[in-house]
Amino acid sequence: MVDTARDFSGSIPEYYDSILGPAQLNALAADLVRRMPVRPKGDVLELACGTGIVTQRLRERIDPNFRLVASDLSEAMLAYARSKVKGKIDWRIADAAALPFKDETFGAVLCALGVMFVPDKEKLFAETRRVLAEGGLLLFNTWDRIELNPHSRITTEVMQGLFPGDPEMDFSSIPYGFNDEAIIRGLLEGSRFRNVEIDKLKIQIDCPSARTFATGILRGTPRSSLIEKKGANLDQVIEKVATALAAVGGAEPLRLEANTLVVRAQAY
Repeated sequence: MVDTARDFSGSIPEYYDSILGPAQLNALAADLVRRMPVRPKGDVLELACGTGIVTQRLRERIDPNFRLVASDLSEAMLAYARSKVKGKIDWRIADAAALPFKDETFGAVLCALGVMFVPDKEKLFAETRRVLAEGGLLLFNTWDRIELNPHSRITTEVMQGLFPGDPEMDFSSIPYGFNDEAIIRGLLEGSRFRNVEIDKLKIQIDCPSARTFATGILRGTPRSSLIEKKGANLDQVIEKVATALAAVGGAEPLRLEANTLVVRAQAY
């Protein structure tokens, strides 16, 4: 049986890449990759590479003598990335909490907007530390609080109105639930990371229209399958989300502020 909440098959990768990429993910990827040394302490592992938005930038930045391994749990997302991204890259299906690599294989591990979705954070950081060489770099970003991200707050309010009391339709608690700096520091220090730095990053979501962005955040994620599973009309839900977004960020174009945390730590 397919886990609908984690199913990125069909047209989901294309909507994700073509709409959410230009609207917000490209800016976040550029910021994260510029923090990566051109010559890290060893080969580089990317976790949760998705459609390869970060992967392409990583390959262009890192010295070509260093191996880049791009991994994801979703075969559909990995296949899309492999078909799009150019350059020498090793593609691997991998669970970030059970990495299929030997100890101290990498000099740097990077993850863009993925750590929030790993249920066992202790296991995630323990595995990351295991595959990193001493002195290696861990670099990741995560969404800040939902009240600082109106695009998600608005979408969540619409969903709560359409599906009241349905926990399966709560799309905010996981992606926007890992931003307590004390907890992040504690988890990293408990997994033998030091020199933990946490920066706040603000970007502007910029999309040709509120409806286009609403299409991306619903059709570009497993939310679309969940909505249809509930018997709702997906296009009507997109229209409701678009109307709510436009009331705050404009209809054409849509412009909204978004906020993330960027975390850097060193293995020891």
